[in-house]
Amino acid sequence: MLIYLIFTSKNDSASKVRGLRAGADDYLTKPFDMDELVARIVSLIRRYTRFNQKDGQTQKFEFDGLTIDFNSRSIITINGEYELPPKEFDLLLFLAKNQGKILTKQQIYEKVWGEEYVYDDSNIMAIISRLRKKIEEIPGSPKYIQTVKGIGYRFSKEV
Repeated sequence: MLIYLIFTSKNDSASKVRGLRAGADDYLTKPFDMDELVARIVSLIRRYTRFNQKDGQTQKFEFDGLTIDFNSRSIITINGEYELPPKEFDLLLFLAKNQGKILTKQQIYEKVWGEEYVYDDSNIMAIISRLRKKIEEIPGSPKYIQTVKGIGYRFSKEV
């Protein structure tokens, strides 16, 4: 996989157009923020992966005892196979894509619901509870979705 990202101090439109027409996948002017660079690289990889999938290829995450199937929006666990409702699947996928990273309730709400956080944690907590009943062998002692007291949740980096 070759992805071309141009780094330059040339900030004018003509230079950007020339770079992109020459085959660059993205164009970043100096000085730049490292978070922006990482976000652009992740975005390019995601785009490349999505558009270069072979027809019929299933996209899935596999963890220790848990499979998340993107195409069917379902999971396979020790407890069985489930087609998840939209918010449950979106929340689980968001956590899994950020495996090991502590996510605040605000980050989760804004990403999964796509709207401004209004300090209503009951929706998040209810979905987490339903997910744990489906994916965890022992819901009271979660292996996958861990609570980080006073902050939010994390998808375990140990699986």
